[in-house]
Amino acid sequence: MSATARTTTLPLAGAYDLREVALMGFGHRDESAFDGVMRLAFCTDALDSQVGVEVRQHDGTLALTVHGEGDLDAIAGQVARVVSADHDGDAWAAVCAADPVLARVHAAAPGFRPSNFYSPYEAAVWAVLSARRARRQGIALRRRLSEQYGTVFTLAGRPEAALPLPEQLLALEEFPGLPADRIPRLHAIARAASDGQLDVRRLAGMTSAEAMLDVQRLPGIGPFYSALIVIRACGLTDVLSTQEEHTRAAVQALYRLDHAPDDAELERIAEAWRPFRTWAAVSLRAVGSRLLDQPAA
Repeated sequence: MSATARTTTLPLAGAYDLREVALMGFGHRDESAFDGVMRLAFCTDALDSQVGVEVRQHDGTLALTVHGEGDLDAIAGQVARVVSADHDGDAWAAVCAADPVLARVHAAAPGFRPSNFYSPYEAAVWAVLSARRARRQGIALRRRLSEQYGTVFTLAGRPEAALPLPEQLLALEEFPGLPADRIPRLHAIARAASDGQLDVRRLAGMTSAEAMLDVQRLPGIGPFYSALIVIRACGLTDVLSTQEEHTRAAVQALYRLDHAPDDAELERIAEAWRPFRTWAAVSLRAVGSRLLDQPAA
């Protein structure tokens, strides 16, 4: 811990397993091992600073060690959204218990919760960087961009780079490995973020459909990435995206269907998941694969 590091805690309600969250490998994060610390480096929601956060689990709390400037309570709230520590795990467990398939998934990983993007701004940048390239290539590109234009923190002995702030991104004129047509798209995202268009409270205050149409005004953001930005960066728990084919495939496999469900059937099955349709869809994908070789209950 550096001399300027600050500490705070987040309370947990219900079963929670930081290891499951850290190893989910969502978006630009690609962890293959867990040493007891989840390392996060990101732009604050206020987009006025970058911070590095070490997250550790101690019984019924998450202990945060924060490196960098910014309002500590706001940073803690952002971390809670990112690691899905801002909702009641007991209520989630009750929803799972009422659905035989979700009950098996939950039993396989009772403490699993979705890992989310740091913010709509960061999700939009990831959409531009990762489009039409393998995920690992996108991760490497984001890391290099963050190291050169953002801020690098040493978190529990390891370097972690935070994405450039919008004004830093606007200074980008070219970058090795990034097609020239992506630069104007990144600049558009930076300007939109600076103007408040990607503020998490603004997007979360709309209906999910309205918010997804709103972010599709950004160049390079279509229906798939708009759903990713709105649902998985705002930390929404009860939105079912029909844009994600992996979710459809997981439902077909785990619910033992002999066909891929269309939108109407997917929505019908997901009614039982309310008010955690997002969490259910993510769990079916992230944890459900562990059950495919097991007999149904």
